Amino acid sequence: MRAAALPWFARHEARLAWRDWLAMVQGGRRRRKAVVALAVALFVIFLHLLAYGLLQSHADALATGKRAFVALTGAMFLSWTLILSQAMESVTRSFYARADLDLLLSSPSPAAAIFKVRLVSIALGTAAMSMLFLGPVINALVLLGGWRFLSAYGVLAAMACSATGAAACLVALLFRAIGPRATRLASQIVAAIIGAAFVIGVQVVAIMAYGGMSRFTVLQSPELLAAAPAIDSGMWTLARAAMGDLGAMVVVLAASVAFLAGVVALISGEFARYSLATVGQSGGASASTARRPAFRKRSVAQTLRRKEWILLARDPWLLSQSLMQVLYLAPPALLLWRNFGGDGGALVILAPVLVMAAGQLAGGLAWLAISGEDAPDLVATAPVSARALLGAKIQAVMVAVAAPLAPLIAALAFASPWIAIVTAIGAACACGCATAIQIFFRSQARRAAFRRRQTSSRLATMFEALASISVAGAAGLAAAGSWGAVAPAICALAVVAAARALSSGR
Repeated sequence: MRAAALPWFARHEARLAWRDWLAMVQGGRRRRKAVVALAVALFVIFLHLLAYGLLQSHADALATGKRAFVALTGAMFLSWTLILSQAMESVTRSFYARADLDLLLSSPSPAAAIFKVRLVSIALGTAAMSMLFLGPVINALVLLGGWRFLSAYGVLAAMACSATGAAACLVALLFRAIGPRATRLASQIVAAIIGAAFVIGVQVVAIMAYGGMSRFTVLQSPELLAAAPAIDSGMWTLARAAMGDLGAMVVVLAASVAFLAGVVALISGEFARYSLATVGQSGGASASTARRPAFRKRSVAQTLRRKEWILLARDPWLLSQSLMQVLYLAPPALLLWRNFGGDGGALVILAPVLVMAAGQLAGGLAWLAISGEDAPDLVATAPVSARALLGAKIQAVMVAVAAPLAPLIAALAFASPWIAIVTAIGAACACGCATAIQIFFRSQARRAAFRRRQTSSRLATMFEALASISVAGAAGLAAAGSWGAVAPAICALAVVAAARALSSGR
């Protein structure tokens, strides 16, 4: 039975992964497959063009040498931390957000086999998602530097395997240290910190040493190049593997697969024991244990906004979606503090950074507020119009986004009023675009699809990214005093119009 259980569980995980992917890219609607395929293809083409444009100016760094090894190793470590953050969240969700866990555990098959297959499926899914977003970068490297860069796909697969193994180890350590009840929250915090720590650290060094936020300034600095090991050092094995050294690539891939296999063999049984303790703890905060505030008479709008804020605060996975965006505000705050009272030239970069953060944060919160209603029938029977309900959701999202941004914009107003005004307008526009796109693609979550509730339509996410980038570009150019801001602003309007045209929830 044990030998036959593994293939069955593998097919089960593959079916669920395929259904999840279809549900995400289609926004919960089974029609529009051709439109979705076209939108995904356009998004991939956009990523390729963006990667080619960014790398074309650094084509001289593609030659083998210490400068290229330092830049490539730093970029790969940054990518690995992001992959590790995503893998850690996926491992945590396999305990708390999978509705089939209690059913599988009650089957006569060994529980360890379930988690063996599940950890391998997480590694494969992490590798596929990484190749979707980093594949265009590798393809651009192939066009600029030759076919030797195709070996980077093997390195990317190795990074996904090692990240999944490390994520499983970290989650197991959290279970041992603090128990299952606190692991869900702690794992989200650790995942967000891991995903943002390297980026924030490099940006802090760039701000303190060079007065800017560019990571490449640090990675290509003469001080770092002088302190880096010699070109024949084993530290550059990953860089050599990504730049066409097939022997190094095979070694890296084999070591990562062996590490993942060892982790799966050692931890799957331990995860089976932990899973019994997590069953029944996948919900949000318990209303019965919460302290009930005293009754206060409020208007309909105030009551609706308060209801949305309470639901957002109770969402068990909200922290993992928003904490990383909030952490990314730390470098802009440091740059603002360091250049406070200056001429404002270095503060121009704050406008697109803050606008981009506002758009991304608003998109996640808007999805939870608009499409993640757990009791739609109960809300529909309330004596309140649908317009008032939607307005309260939008207001709740705007206030939640403004809370972390307002102090930064207020401080920016003292340093440079013009940049503060542009940033405030750009952040409002980015929030409006993201919220409007989520309204266009809203798809009411069903209880049967609860484990997919936290992930928005991938088509909506693509439009959100394009709109946020366009608005951020317009804000950056406007903060610099350039009339070129009109072009990306028009592009943002076109993206929102295209999202409305392609959606069926007008």
